[in-house]
Amino acid sequence: MAEDIDGVKKQVAIANRLLSEFGLATHILASLGHVSMRVPSDPGLFVVKGRGYAVDALPAVRPEEMILVDMEGNMVDGPPGTSPCHEVKMHSCILREQPDVHAVCHVHPRFTVVMGLLGAKLRPMCNEGHQLVRGEVPVFPHSKLILSEQDGMDMVATLGGSSAIILRGHGATTTGATVEDAVMTMLQLEEQARMNWYAYCAVGPDYQGIPEANMDEHAEGWAGMLELPHLKAPLATYGGPKRQGGAGGVWTYYSGLVSADL
Repeated sequence: MAEDIDGVKKQVAIANRLLSEFGLATHILASLGHVSMRVPSDPGLFVVKGRGYAVDALPAVRPEEMILVDMEGNMVDGPPGTSPCHEVKMHSCILREQPDVHAVCHVHPRFTVVMGLLGAKLRPMCNEGHQLVRGEVPVFPHSKLILSEQDGMDMVATLGGSSAIILRGHGATTTGATVEDAVMTMLQLEEQARMNWYAYCAVGPDYQGIPEANMDEHAEGWAGMLELPHLKAPLATYGGPKRQGGAGGVWTYYSGLVSADL
């Protein structure tokens, strides 16, 4: 299992570095954020970014610094003098209560925080993540840290079946079947919030998002892409959009950039 855990630690370290690379944890926010991943060979354990490092900043974290934790939030293993992230209960409660979730991402994205405080419903404003905000993104009505078991369970109750939740005045948390899913969902949430902010500033709260019918057209076209005569054969050679998902080469490209020294 040691090799399996080492692989998870590397994935988690890369995911945390990417939060900085993507601009979600830079400058004053450089140490604020954490990604976790369930250990495939032992689903009762997960790996998460910790605290107590000599340089506690997301762009500098390393695999060997990541913390192994159980589903109650207890530290199982990690470097001497370190601890799990302060909000480890955010991760342990979600991963324990939602066995289909294998990764959790928390960070303080600026536009998402601002739009949440304005009480504005995020409207689909661009294709990147429009389905994520097509319905209501749940809002946890507190800005406190998620420190206790009760805090974690209250947040899980608010999250429900959504893959994203806004913590009022605090940040956002996203979930996924993989660390890529969780982080890319956070990026899409922040992109939608950024576009909503631009529209809000331009015309006030009564701005128009992408109409439902247009989103249906987009989804229909995406789903049927592999059946188009001019695309069917070439796209089939690599699996097409279904294999690449919504991220395309973004994850692979930036993962390579941030992991060059690992």
